[in-house]
Amino acid sequence: MTEESGTTATSAPDQPVEPAAPVVATPSPVPAPGAFVLAVLALGWLSAMLWSAKAEIASSGIVSMAITSAAYALPGVISASLVSGAAVSLVLGNLMTRLGIRRTTPRFLVSLVAGLATGFLAALVVTLSYGEGSAIMVLAGTTAAAATVGGIAGGLRNTLVVAAVVAAGLAVFAVGFALSYFQDPVLDLYGSGDTQASQLTAFRWFSRTASVASGLAAGLVAFGYLRIAGRRAVGRAAGTVSPPRWPAYLVAGAGPGLLLLAAEVLTRTAGAEVLRLAGALSEADRAAQSLLGGSRINHALLVLFLGSLTATIAFGRTLRPAEESTGTPPGLRRPDRDGAESDRPAGGAGYDGQDDAPDTAPDTARNGDPSTEAGGTTGPGDTDPENDTGADRGPADRPEPVGNAGR
Repeated sequence: MTEESGTTATSAPDQPVEPAAPVVATPSPVPAPGAFVLAVLALGWLSAMLWSAKAEIASSGIVSMAITSAAYALPGVISASLVSGAAVSLVLGNLMTRLGIRRTTPRFLVSLVAGLATGFLAALVVTLSYGEGSAIMVLAGTTAAAATVGGIAGGLRNTLVVAAVVAAGLAVFAVGFALSYFQDPVLDLYGSGDTQASQLTAFRWFSRTASVASGLAAGLVAFGYLRIAGRRAVGRAAGTVSPPRWPAYLVAGAGPGLLLLAAEVLTRTAGAEVLRLAGALSEADRAAQSLLGGSRINHALLVLFLGSLTATIAFGRTLRPAEESTGTPPGLRRPDRDGAESDRPAGGAGYDGQDDAPDTAPDTARNGDPSTEAGGTTGPGDTDPENDTGADRGPADRPEPVGNAGR
């Protein structure tokens, strides 16, 4: 339809406007409880590892032994640097949260600076106190890189999970230290003798014991920290923070294993020169480095899987049944035909007073049934050929009988 000249165009009727999709706000990071204590413990462990490595390298005397000692100490120093960088970054992240700085870019920059500062100080200690040599320089550079990576990981928004991973990592270090302190009695328990075969078998069982104990400790500590920290966070910010779910416990329990795998990757990439120099000394040193590398990977994988499994199972043990969590008394639940309790409360909302089973009453009991007017009654064992249409047909599907049929 065209508009004539001189007429006023009418506006089209208003079209229905679809409502805009609700904007989901990104959850703000919450301060991790005990982050300062975790940072102090992590830096203390890093200092202990640096001092132990320095003592081993200084006591070696000759250059070849110093290279071997540096190769042995490299994985432990790298793992301690990862945890220390994450812990220091976590402390600065808590400070930014309390100051109201919640944007991603500033928090990432602060985490990067925290990791770089921690790595620079550790590398400075290695350079000034360990002496000279290419192996020492590689050790210092790898330590700085590991602390930087840990600082970046510590800047993640889920601060509770990061803190749980740091706490579980420190627990793994503590278990390893305790077992190494009692290494000789444990090896004797596993039958270590004078032969090389018995010593190798005992060492393998000792490594498996350390892996299992470390995995269990990682899972339990991660679960305990997340459980306590989650309750505190929910209590402080009621309505804005939800408690951690099972994926958080899974990641927190697997975190120490992931840290050990990351340390092994850095050892074989950034510290590859140290391993190459140590393996070039003799065939025995090359075989020892290969054996230790495989043992570290197996240890990291066992800690990863056992830690995640332990934390998830521990969280599952805290879950309550549905009727307890919803507050529905068991007495209001109506049993079904098989004797099991139905989810629909008797007499409650949505209950119409009828059973779920189809009505199986005979047609003779219905009011106004034409078959009972003048045709006589039907015995209990008799069937009506016109009304018997199958046992599986419901009452609503049966055809109405014809009145006075069969007279």
